[in-house]
This record gives sequence, structure tokens and C-alpha cells, in this order.
Amino acid sequence: MSSGLPAPDGGEFVRIIDVRLLPAGVQDVTANATECRRLAGRFGLTAITRLVATVTFANTGDAITVTGRLRADVIQACAISAEDFDVAIDEPVNLRFATPAENAPADTEIELTADDCDEIAFDGLSFDLGEALAQTLALAIDPFAEGPEADRARAEHKLAGAAGNGAFAALGALKIGE
Repeated sequence: MSSGLPAPDGGEFVRIIDVRLLPAGVQDVTANATECRRLAGRFGLTAITRLVATVTFANTGDAITVTGRLRADVIQACAISAEDFDVAIDEPVNLRFATPAENAPADTEIELTADDCDEIAFDGLSFDLGEALAQTLALAIDPFAEGPEADRARAEHKLAGAAGNGAFAALGALKIGE
């Protein structure tokens, strides 16, 4: 993506967007190798080999909307066997960057709807699209994903089968005094 301000040091995936200079048309926002490595560390993944968001920007007057798709190829550990396996992520992007309501007192209770969940408050004339996309990726990662060796690991460690023969049964057998 050619627009945006230079990334400050310290962030894993920073793409500062100036609301006065919104990019026109479809834009690809791509993480470089260093950004992928840093994000993989942040999210507990073995690696992120590709991270690209294809997005469009719209100024609705009271907010900036960013819509499109986020695609990533990640390598993560299987929740059962702990062996690495490849995962392809393809998620919709539907973000709304808005300035905070100026007249709402800080202690006012606000009811959120499903449409409000991807609303991100920002002050000033810019926002960090990279961080919002990083959070979109984080929500798309299945922390309990199972790789191709999961069934073998279950059988090997007797984690599958009849009731009373699972992980909780194994933990129960470790109780003191039994």
C-alpha cells in the first residue's frame, strides 16, 4: 500500500492512515517478513508466511469504514499433538473508525450491537489500520485447531474413546489419596 505515514518503531504491523488523504480504490496492505515474524510471536504462532488485506476506504462523514478481506497463511501447533501444521485464514474485514462521542459522559453505560463490535475509536487525523488488521487476524486464529496428527496423538496418549477414558479421567486419576 503506497499511502499512509511512515511506521513508528515498536509496533509489529503499523499502517498509519491520514483521514485527510484516504487511498482511493482497492488497496493491498501487506505485512513484510519482519512484521510477520513479530506478529507470529505476539500470537503464539510458529510462523506467519503471508498476511495481506485487500481493502477499500470510505468516508461516511462521521466515520471511516474499511471493508474487504484479510488472507493469511500461518503455521501453528496442533492443540492435541503440538506438531506444526499449515492453516489458511480468509476473513472478511469490516471496520469502522470513529471519533469518540463528544457529549457522552465517561461513566455512561452504552449498549453495543453486533454492528458496533468492529468500531474503533480514534482521536486526531489518523488511525492505525495495521493494528486493527492484526487484531482481525488474532480473532480468526483457532487456538484449539487440530492438525493432521491429532487422532494419532489422541490414540497414543489414550485421550480418545469411551467416557472415563479422556483427559479429565486421566487428571482425576492423579487425585491425592486415590
